[in-house]
Amino acid sequence: MKKLLFDLFPVAIFFIVYKFPENFPFMKVGPLENAEPIILATAVLVPATLFQLVYSYWRTRKIEKMYLVTFFLVLILGGATVIFANKAFIQWKPTIVNWLFAAVFLGSQFIGKKNMLERMMGGQISLPALVWRRLNYIWIMFFVFTGALNLLIAFSGYFTEDDWVNFKFYGLFLLTLVFIVIQGVYISRHAQDPEPEQPKPE
Repeated sequence: MKKLLFDLFPVAIFFIVYKFPENFPFMKVGPLENAEPIILATAVLVPATLFQLVYSYWRTRKIEKMYLVTFFLVLILGGATVIFANKAFIQWKPTIVNWLFAAVFLGSQFIGKKNMLERMMGGQISLPALVWRRLNYIWIMFFVFTGALNLLIAFSGYFTEDDWVNFKFYGLFLLTLVFIVIQGVYISRHAQDPEPEQPKPE
């Protein structure tokens, strides 16, 4: 749960600046002087994501690939959003991230002996190979679904910019939380008890 909240940190900063731009007058300088709230929020998203990456490395002494990929996408798409004052770039970011993870999880099914999910969680729990395979495919479907849902809310014309920001902050978090809970229930039904330790010969 702590990690999920930490993952949400840059999005929370984005959300706060977007909802309350009047509380950040010091940011409205230079090219951001007359920037719309979403452009201002995107400008703050880049350093917030960099902080997340650096702090994670400082705590664990290793670079988490998810944070690194997210940072570079935020740097490229967020930078384009600010430079061209076009929110479409940053609105594509959740979809690109989720579909990229879907591709990685799918590719892991055919490379190596373990899929991505088993590599990530296999040290904590023991599951039959078939269950690991199913879980990996379930995550792939979840990533594809959330990526498509983001496009629907951002570009279909049925939702406002404010709706998209709320979805990015509340919607994706709640969807992920519910999905993780359901996954936990499924795992608990199939988790294998560890093999008893064999006594050593004297």
